[in-house]
Amino acid sequence: MSKKKSETVNLKTPYNFDVRWEELMENKDFVKTFLSDVLEAYIVKQRWYGGKSSKLKYVELSEYFRIQQNEEVYYGLILEVNFQEAFYQHYFIPIAFVSDESFAKDDRILPISIQNQEGYIIDAINLEAFRKVVFERILTAVPKDNTRVQYHKSTIFKDCHYESSRFMGMEQSNTSIVYNEKYVLKFFRRIYADRNPDYEMSRFLSETKDFKNTPAYLGSVQIKDHENVNITIGLMQEMVPNDGDAWEYMLKELHKVFSNLEYKKIDIEKLPRTEQFLRLSIRDIPPQIIDWAGLNVFNKIQKLAQRTAEMHIALGSEFEDTAFTPTRFNGDYTVWLKNRLLYQFQNRLNSVENNLHKLDGLALDLAQEFLERKNEIRKRFVDFDWTKLKGERLRVHGDYHLGQILVKDDDFYILDFEGEPESTIRDRKVKQPPLKDVAGLFRSFHYAIYATIFNNVDKYVCEQEQLFTAGEILYQYFIGLFLGTYVVRIQDANINIGYQQERVFLLKYAMLEKAVYELGYELNSRPRWAVIPLKGISNIINH
Repeated sequence: MSKKKSETVNLKTPYNFDVRWEELMENKDFVKTFLSDVLEAYIVKQRWYGGKSSKLKYVELSEYFRIQQNEEVYYGLILEVNFQEAFYQHYFIPIAFVSDESFAKDDRILPISIQNQEGYIIDAINLEAFRKVVFERILTAVPKDNTRVQYHKSTIFKDCHYESSRFMGMEQSNTSIVYNEKYVLKFFRRIYADRNPDYEMSRFLSETKDFKNTPAYLGSVQIKDHENVNITIGLMQEMVPNDGDAWEYMLKELHKVFSNLEYKKIDIEKLPRTEQFLRLSIRDIPPQIIDWAGLNVFNKIQKLAQRTAEMHIALGSEFEDTAFTPTRFNGDYTVWLKNRLLYQFQNRLNSVENNLHKLDGLALDLAQEFLERKNEIRKRFVDFDWTKLKGERLRVHGDYHLGQILVKDDDFYILDFEGEPESTIRDRKVKQPPLKDVAGLFRSFHYAIYATIFNNVDKYVCEQEQLFTAGEILYQYFIGLFLGTYVVRIQDANINIGYQQERVFLLKYAMLEKAVYELGYELNSRPRWAVIPLKGISNIINH
């Protein structure tokens, strides 16, 4: 075996390995060179790489396996990325060898020569032939597959053949491929030593509960690692034709609402207000509010409340599969919750202190209030007395916001059940009060209102402070109407979310948790928007 010595990898002196492609991963020299010289530089540039704020130390090959059909062989690699800060993450990259430069484009990982055949190693997802193999392996999957790479398909995935595939685009942490313009295969890039919650929830809702307002589960790819643990690599679902996500939809609607302040000559000071968390029906919303905002946006919120309730009813009505059976609050859950939140709260306190110089005006005032009242906020997190809570905990969406919901005609479809990106895989599977999802959506409504103001401030006649006031009034009607629909649906289905006092406590608790979580992201990414979670925190601690 000979390898040309070269300090840098370039096109003129590719690495040469005198070994067949099918045996390349057994070649220790190749693996060493590939991991140390090449992959580090490639990985850090990828959109799906989640370690950009940390310092990479080294990359190790955790697992490799073949993805193949007949003589066509690709490798799936699971890489362990170790960081200077003493933690690690796992990532999935499938690789292919191509000799035609036009296949490589910008996706080449390594120029290489294998048995004097010059070419490139590329991320195989960029290669149509690889995408076709994965599609066909899922389509032809057999029940009770006990091989190391396990393909699974649902009973509804049949009577079709491969026609086309393309990148869906707009992906961050994963890579989604559209097949035949009908199906979507999500390749998980960040990998956990367990089944992915997105796979578990999608399959459960779709196959076990026949919940129609999520993309139907079609199949998956799992591998068994060296410790015999199932790891999800890919999830195949039906593609829902849609008009975009609920976040974009809400921004458009809210822009009309704020434009109406001038168009309809609305006096913001005279707008009637409602009490926080008071359950409302459409009939309870004053005519002045309907005249200002229009009926359409309220009808949509009712429909979204209905679909959210139906999702929780499906998740809360299982009595055989223990991963999905409802459970009560207990001491173990309380310890887990408090430890997690106190750690996160301390982290956010440090962020606020370190970033005060980036804030001004209302954001600075609210940040100072946050710091001055830190003991009061911490006490709110500590005052979680499970013995007083009578409701149930269920598997929940876990990262529920308007961006995770598709709009189609007058309906909504819920997707992406992976859970909060900062949470461990185990934490994402902990059963939670379903109101945690509702709280996430309420925070998303709050965000949409403020984002509309920030994005269009020069288009409105009113001062920003007036717009904030109008936005807060509207927000209370949104959450009141949502609760009015949601609570009735949930209770009619005998899902126990506690009495009014318990529900308000859980909503405030979860909204405070969510706003504190959001604060870290905003301070790091766009300090101008830190005012949104800070206002959310202020609203809760002052009510």
